[in-house]
Amino acid sequence: MAITVTNNGGNPGPKGINNSVFNRLDPAKYTSLHDFIDEVNAPDIRAQLVKTFGDQGITGFLKLTGAVNSAGTADEVTYWEEARLHQRQTGLAKGAVTAADKSFIIDGIHAQGGSGYDADGEDATVKPLVARKGDILLVGGVDRFIVSDVSVTTATGATEITLKSLLDGGITTGISDNGACDFPIVGNMFEQGTDQPDRYLESNVVKRTNPYAIVKEVFKVTGSQATNIGYVDLGGGDYRWYLKGEGDTRQRFMDKREMTLLLGEKATSTDSGLPSIDGTEGYFAALEDRGMVTSNIIGNTTSDFGDIDALITQMDKQGSPSEYAIYANTAQMLALDNMLANGGTAASTSGLAANYGAFNNDKDMALNLGFQSFARGGYTFHKHSWKLLNDPTLLAGSAFKGVCIPLANVTDPQTGAKAPALEMNYKASGGYSREMEHWVTGGGVLGFNNNGKDVAEFNYRSECNLITRAANQHVLIK
Repeated sequence: MAITVTNNGGNPGPKGINNSVFNRLDPAKYTSLHDFIDEVNAPDIRAQLVKTFGDQGITGFLKLTGAVNSAGTADEVTYWEEARLHQRQTGLAKGAVTAADKSFIIDGIHAQGGSGYDADGEDATVKPLVARKGDILLVGGVDRFIVSDVSVTTATGATEITLKSLLDGGITTGISDNGACDFPIVGNMFEQGTDQPDRYLESNVVKRTNPYAIVKEVFKVTGSQATNIGYVDLGGGDYRWYLKGEGDTRQRFMDKREMTLLLGEKATSTDSGLPSIDGTEGYFAALEDRGMVTSNIIGNTTSDFGDIDALITQMDKQGSPSEYAIYANTAQMLALDNMLANGGTAASTSGLAANYGAFNNDKDMALNLGFQSFARGGYTFHKHSWKLLNDPTLLAGSAFKGVCIPLANVTDPQTGAKAPALEMNYKASGGYSREMEHWVTGGGVLGFNNNGKDVAEFNYRSECNLITRAANQHVLIK
């Protein structure tokens, strides 16, 4: 019986091969083995994974700046900040004040609880009554006037303050009618035998709250894909590609959690299409609301120390500590380098060497962690490149160029101990923590037997927020 091979186009031999022998180039002339032998050689595959963009993880800012971790037991964190010990008297001039005037009146002021206040007793547009009879006010930065009378209308709380010059001359710089008055109270004086002040000043605090943000992520792999072996060595001789996807998902989750704490906003929109979330105040939002914000990168507009000196002047006004960490993008780092290069030894004109208190006064530790330091005007600045602000897929094109973080205490940035400026909180109670939750479900895939699906599902969840204390001492570079 004759046996024939069917379904092969009439060609003898195995299906799929039309020619078992065919002409090739002259072996003396071929330029590669592929020209001589067809699809026989094993591909020369290099198992190492090329890090084309380097280490792309951007986490670590909060840890390296000394942000401490603390457990929380409510839907938001409530904390209080001290107000200024001294408050200026503000108001409006009642009538034009000229150089000849030895006396003038300030009005537009409301006593606490007056009709100018809202139900909570506060209103940013109201000028509060602070001055008392006998107080000395510094007018125009040079003239000393004493409060001779305080007139309060009980029904409305509207108040007028009469000021009289302590000298024969009048005011140095005139004030227009309804012109703004903003004078520090620099002391007081009373006649012999007079009573104590008729009013007293109560200390005030600022109550702040910040809700938690719930950050989530998920990664899935089928049972079939979990057993596939790829070309790339993912470490330790493991070639299962799903491990790369799971590892990248974990890193993206950690990056997004940190960016949520940096860029979060409290939700104020009433749009019904938005999810029902409170939002959380991130680091940048806190600084935009209450911190020092520059309009240009430091050192960009001058070749000397003008920019940094202007910043130091503002730091002095805020009672800032003497040590700061600067985290910034490449443009800001280069501007600082140019400033220091052009200034030469002027970086230490204050007569103080750089202080490395945040690194146990060890310069080598600062260098090992990537910090470079300089001193100016009694302040020490430790500068560090911030990868997040250089990433073109994230904040490289944003308005944010860097931050200056006060290092109020001696802090080991590797452990995060003793750093009150930034506090990262997470929900936890009774041994259950939502700082970094991770669990896997699957129907037998990778040994996880808790459902009937032929899929292993990796889940990530964190409920956290960031508290920025004394934001007035922080600097946002834009």
